[in-house]
Amino acid sequence: MNAMSQPATTPELTEQDSSVTDDLGEILQGLRRSPKALSPKFFYDDRGSRLFDRITELPEYYLTRTELSIMREHIGEIVSLVGPHASLIEFGSGSSMKTRILLEHLDRLAAYVPVDISRDHLVAAAETLAADFPHIEVLPVAADFTQPFDLPLPKVMPLRNIVYFPGSTIGNFSPDAALALLEVMHQEAKEDGALLIGVDLKKDQAILERAYNDSAGVTAQFNLNMLKRLNNEFAANFDPGRFEHRAIYKESPGRIEMHLVSLREQAVVVAGETFHFGKGETIRTECSHKYALDDFAAMAGRAGFSVHTVWTDPREFFSVQYCLRR
Repeated sequence: MNAMSQPATTPELTEQDSSVTDDLGEILQGLRRSPKALSPKFFYDDRGSRLFDRITELPEYYLTRTELSIMREHIGEIVSLVGPHASLIEFGSGSSMKTRILLEHLDRLAAYVPVDISRDHLVAAAETLAADFPHIEVLPVAADFTQPFDLPLPKVMPLRNIVYFPGSTIGNFSPDAALALLEVMHQEAKEDGALLIGVDLKKDQAILERAYNDSAGVTAQFNLNMLKRLNNEFAANFDPGRFEHRAIYKESPGRIEMHLVSLREQAVVVAGETFHFGKGETIRTECSHKYALDDFAAMAGRAGFSVHTVWTDPREFFSVQYCLRR
């Protein structure tokens, strides 16, 4: 029996608790702020994850197809840099579209470790990949990857760890939080490890705003779904019909901001605490920072990585970067 014909096994899930109590405290703290703000991690229940998968296919959303084109064009170089018998650790695995390119080409991969906070979506994606790549051990971890977590032990000990963070998700974090996340990645990469990361680049404001205000309204559904999740999981009584989606680019911090805008004066209860909204008042739900190449290299350096290779598309809209752990 050759490697490709081995029977698939069901991936064994490792769960590392993200405390509901801690999440609730974070939500209440965010709603007490002025202006109000919530973490984008609360987008990703099962429906939110599926809506985001739809966003990646929208014509205005250049990020996914541009990143995919970069990966396909330069996969030979990536494989050469990663080398054989690596463990691929993907932070925020989602549906793992881009990961398939790596799983199809990396040399004798020791294990694939997808890490995601959305348990059900993670399990479904891991099972699909385990069936499609039965020769690769798939070890999903349900965890909040912004905090250090324990890696599962693969059957074949890897020669090195490659942390993979596609989609420019690093841009969802404030500069301080992005640095802290890169430091977690540095820890998980371990000695002789590396980071393969997607980083969205600064560009024309109109292009950016179209990408986050799609004509089909899918991003609006995605944003408003956060309120439904708060209702379902955190004893809230938001009426999503009383809010609308807004996304704008702010030049000075160099970021897209997504907001939920209150359409009227209203009061909302979350876990027994009442929050008042004025008409036009917003909850900021996401910041998506865009980087110049030098700025990202400097931040990666502070986290203990050195940028080894950068690949971009011809328009320099997006970059895929390979960073070595120092």
